[in-house]
Amino acid sequence: MPARLSANGMKTVRPWLAGIAAAIGIAATLALGAWQLGRAHQKIALHDAIKEQKALPAVDRRLLSTTGNIKELLHRQVVLRGSWLAAHTVFLDNRQMKGRPGFYVVTAFQPEGGTVAVLVQRGWAPRNFIDRQKLPPVETPSGVVEVSGRIALAPAKLYEFDGGSSGPIRQNLDLPAFRTETGLALLDGSVQQTGPASEGLLRDWPEASSGVEKHYGYAFQWWALSGLIASLYAWFQFIAPRRARRARRAFPHG
Repeated sequence: MPARLSANGMKTVRPWLAGIAAAIGIAATLALGAWQLGRAHQKIALHDAIKEQKALPAVDRRLLSTTGNIKELLHRQVVLRGSWLAAHTVFLDNRQMKGRPGFYVVTAFQPEGGTVAVLVQRGWAPRNFIDRQKLPPVETPSGVVEVSGRIALAPAKLYEFDGGSSGPIRQNLDLPAFRTETGLALLDGSVQQTGPASEGLLRDWPEASSGVEKHYGYAFQWWALSGLIASLYAWFQFIAPRRARRARRAFPHG
């Protein structure tokens, strides 16, 4: 039977069963804490790798114009010279900058001498909440221009209702579908334009953080729980019974 009656008639868990449960709980919480610590180390390594990429010299725009995949160049600085393909501009809705809702403005860009185009996340513009279909006044220079930025993944996707993937205002931009829609040969990923505000756009992009504090906090919580399980086991299986025996010897007729 898993339980027995104590002297006062209450059910108590057999010591061996309590020991097994405590051992399992301690082992599981120690392992979970170690896993969270490992995740923290992975995040630190990734953050350091991003910083190293940012510190490298700017990517040769000719390489960017000829490569088929730019993921290996993520976070590198780049200077593009070419022309905006203004007809292929998308306003990604429900994006925030400094806590304000609005649009991320994305325009296709054709580098000089290149055979493929690239999406440029040009910046953020506020939304008109009176007329939600009104586009912000964003300027798109014609002719040859120079754009400074860093290589990034395609714009992050948000939850999307049906019907939000067409027209100038969209919830998300799916790169393969946009290639088909525009007929453009587009690179994987994008370029996130940097620099001061201009053309009606802000470029205070959030800096990527390692997020290790969260994992350190979780690791501490798991290990604290492990310590609690061990303490409770020691108390109920060793300390409390010993004190009860001493009390019975001191007051045998109590």
